[in-house]
Amino acid sequence: MATKSVTAAPIFATLAFAVAAGCTAPIPGQEYNDPYEGTNRRIHSFNVALDSALMRPASEVILKFPPAVTDRAAAFADNLAGPGLVVNGVLQGRLDHAAKNTLRFVINSTLGLFGLFDPATEMGLSAEPTDFGETLAVWGVREGAYVELPIFGPSTERDAFGLLADFFLDPVGSIATAQQLQYVFGVRALNMAIDRGTYADLIDSILYESVDGYAQGRLLYLQNRRFTLGESAGDAYLDPYADLYIDPYEEF
Repeated sequence: MATKSVTAAPIFATLAFAVAAGCTAPIPGQEYNDPYEGTNRRIHSFNVALDSALMRPASEVILKFPPAVTDRAAAFADNLAGPGLVVNGVLQGRLDHAAKNTLRFVINSTLGLFGLFDPATEMGLSAEPTDFGETLAVWGVREGAYVELPIFGPSTERDAFGLLADFFLDPVGSIATAQQLQYVFGVRALNMAIDRGTYADLIDSILYESVDGYAQGRLLYLQNRRFTLGESAGDAYLDPYADLYIDPYEEF
């Protein structure tokens, strides 16, 4: 399942060293490293406008569908992410996580009717979420500067590269036909809209009710991401897009 993508590891390992060298070093004593704040704020304004015009109204419509429909779409999207979790588990040397995610994918793809249901979780096999940004952290690549990406929202230089790498490392993309990929993207977009509606109160409070939504989003993202990766102590903030990645605005 993951063989073809894992063979790309040497290429991405080489690129990771370039990322490590290119990530902007933080200024000592600062809580965050945001040298691109002016550009980031303009992108944030674009993301908020996109959410207001598209994602928020779409999520309100989709959540009017019965749970029997939305739950199946969410489960199917989660199952599609399984092979990528396996690849990153292998690259991180966490073979127990890779094995667990492999078993989940097999069970949910068979007993769960191609991932429409989640019998693996009912059996006690919960997912081990990860991504290539975490892989880079395991490899020793520093966080780099904070960046806000169009559509994908809060990130860092390290996680932005990880997002791109996940796209190429995903085994689904290497075996699916062009028509199948259209369905895959459609299901993932639907799942993002479902999550946008599920966590509407939290997201709206950040985007529309905070005195400075950009600064609030930056703070929550960095604190949650660092805690998740074990790079800081403290409590993790609720991440409404944990199933997709780690960005509070990943639905953009």
